[in-house]
Amino acid sequence: MTMDFNFYMDDITKTARSEMETSGYEQLTTPEEVEDAFKRPGTTLVMVNSVCGCAGGIARPAAAHAVHYDKRPDHLVTVFAGQDKEATAVARMHFGEDHLPSSPSFALLKDGKLVAEVGRYEIEGHDPMSVVTNLQGYFEEYCEEV
Repeated sequence: MTMDFNFYMDDITKTARSEMETSGYEQLTTPEEVEDAFKRPGTTLVMVNSVCGCAGGIARPAAAHAVHYDKRPDHLVTVFAGQDKEATAVARMHFGEDHLPSSPSFALLKDGKLVAEVGRYEIEGHDPMSVVTNLQGYFEEYCEEV
């Protein structure tokens, strides 16, 4: 029996991308798309997507459910670590020198500046609702009511 690893990963990647798009997140696949998105005024939630089953399977549902809140970011975007490497690198560059790259993770920007982040260590081993609560705490602090 042979298994085409790339075919298998493409299927997982497509599913992970689709989950984010269905939840209202804009896919940023190039450095230019990242730069343009991060120039938008207001708040932007960046979900650094990942195929990691142990944390990605928690982060994507949390990303979908967190935005159902009285206060929410103006913009929802996602980059895909390991898939859209250049776009992810540019996004992480905007997160600052102290940012520890992890995926999946979340970054909340206000007028293009990092104001909060939720790293993998705050996702992996936690249930999606605790991640939702964490994100919504940041929304409460930095976002406007919709």
